[in-house]
Amino acid sequence: MQPPLKPLPIKERISMIFLEYGQVDVIDGAFVLVDKSGVRTHIPVGSVACIMLEPGTRVSHAAIKLAAAVGTLMVWVGEAGVRPYASGQPGGARSDRLLYQAKLALDDELRLKVVRKMFELCFGEEAPSRRSVDQLRGIEGARVRKTYQLLAKRYGVAWHGRRYDPKDWEKGDKVNQCISAATSCLYGITEAAVLAAGYAPAVGFLHTGKPLSFIYDIADIYKFDTVIPIAFKVAAQQPITPDRQVRLACRDLFRSEKILKRLIPLIEEVLAAGDIEPPKPPEDAVPPAIPEPSSMGDAGHRSG
Repeated sequence: MQPPLKPLPIKERISMIFLEYGQVDVIDGAFVLVDKSGVRTHIPVGSVACIMLEPGTRVSHAAIKLAAAVGTLMVWVGEAGVRPYASGQPGGARSDRLLYQAKLALDDELRLKVVRKMFELCFGEEAPSRRSVDQLRGIEGARVRKTYQLLAKRYGVAWHGRRYDPKDWEKGDKVNQCISAATSCLYGITEAAVLAAGYAPAVGFLHTGKPLSFIYDIADIYKFDTVIPIAFKVAAQQPITPDRQVRLACRDLFRSEKILKRLIPLIEEVLAAGDIEPPKPPEDAVPPAIPEPSSMGDAGHRSG
């Protein structure tokens, strides 16, 4: 009888791995990528937060089963990892967490409190008073456009606005390609953290109506302090493979800044701005997929 798996908490994992052109499988108990010549590359699935599967990959049932068991998010993405098609939730969504998130999102007053907290965390100052969610969205958009302009000037990059076609990555100019690659990295690990905490990616507050609305809400708080400057810096170097250069730089940044360790506390801080008591998990609730002995105190919190 095999001993039970002991998955690593999200905060202790490396951020992400991109895989392409091979069969992802479990062979002799190991999670591997097998290329067309039969060469096996071992993937430390239990110590990765998110695995990005690019075109040219095929995944076995056994691989998905193992990834789910150890709480690793699998994301199927397009060329250069910039267009997510689907993801395999690694278990952990909890009714108490989802009901808490939904209550905050459905109540206009509570939602505004959460959005104001996001604004404060993103820009380092309180949101203007007596503004609606739509008005704050407009203010945020204007500041974001200004930030892009300032970064372009700082790194000496020609900037004509955020223009890209998610269906055709090659159509974008170099800087837009870099931005798309950088944000996809951040969105990937943010989705892993949101799912690990037991929440729903689609139930957003500032962003709405998209499958990853809450992912955008949380990731955008960090975006301009982390991956967007990297995108402009790489674009200024005119690399031949901008997506690869951006990924490597983002991976190094996520490690040095301990982004995975900070994401779940950030999610909890944002939602706590609604100032309501999270519901208690049902007595018969399924235990979290990744137990955290010294967690933040609530049974629905999967990992930190």
